[in-house]
Amino acid sequence: MLAPITDDTVGRASVPVGFGTLRQDDIAIRLELQGLIVRAIPLDENLIRLLTPDSYRALRELQESNKAAIAAVTRRTGGRSPDLWYVSFYGVQPDVHFSPMELVITSSGRDFRALEVLPLSSGFGEQRLKQRETQSAIYLFDEAIDLDQPLTVTFQDVRDDSWDQVLTRVERERALVRARASRPPSQ
Repeated sequence: MLAPITDDTVGRASVPVGFGTLRQDDIAIRLELQGLIVRAIPLDENLIRLLTPDSYRALRELQESNKAAIAAVTRRTGGRSPDLWYVSFYGVQPDVHFSPMELVITSSGRDFRALEVLPLSSGFGEQRLKQRETQSAIYLFDEAIDLDQPLTVTFQDVRDDSWDQVLTRVERERALVRARASRPPSQ
């Protein structure tokens, strides 16, 4: 079960909610394949707190609305909370097939495949996309993915190694959020 998020439960790198300015695309990993775009966003609390308030709220609500299923996976994995990722598949061409379990994250020299995939859209299980259609899910991975280090996301034959660029953006925004939060409110 997801605990309410407080600064005490977040850890060393916590920043307050409501001061972020990043958009979801700023922290997303994007893979372009023939006829298909895959976008993966880690749902780590320390990361999504850097998003605009609306984006933060939307991603937290995704987690909250699926907390029973997430808790079941947590129990099944011995009580370790899984790393959650929001993954979407967008059809660029008509009638595109996708295989959701082909998504692999490589972190600290180890490959991670989803422990579970929780569909968010009704047609996700069909594994087909119409042109301009999006199917999305929450992916649950082993908790050992280190978002503070470079990582690689692979889907089919396509790899993305741009996480180090995201890390630079995240660190800059983290400092800006702390600065914004420390200023007294304007009159």
